[in-house]
Amino acid sequence: MRLTPFETLGIILAVAAGTQITRWLPFWLFPENKQPPAWVTDLGKVLPAATMGLLVVYCLKDVAWSAAPHGAPELLAIFAVAALHRWKGNVLLSIAGGTALYMALVQCVFV
Repeated sequence: MRLTPFETLGIILAVAAGTQITRWLPFWLFPENKQPPAWVTDLGKVLPAATMGLLVVYCLKDVAWSAAPHGAPELLAIFAVAALHRWKGNVLLSIAGGTALYMALVQCVFV
């Protein structure tokens, strides 16, 4: 099925509008000169840790613990992320270092 130019333009405009609304909505709802509601502040405190926990569970959900290499690449990469973050305190460095180590382990060591 081929879209007409008008349909293509409509899709592009809808996606652009949706993207812009999600970018601007928090600033419209909670302006700088106004105190945000308590529940927003509470979410800002608990969501980062909850997100990290969710990502760890998601990353480990398909690991075959009973078959070789028994999750060794994943566990080593998790340790590397934690150690890098404790050492440098830089989230991007921690994530990039852990990812690079994991990729090297699964492609070169645990083949």
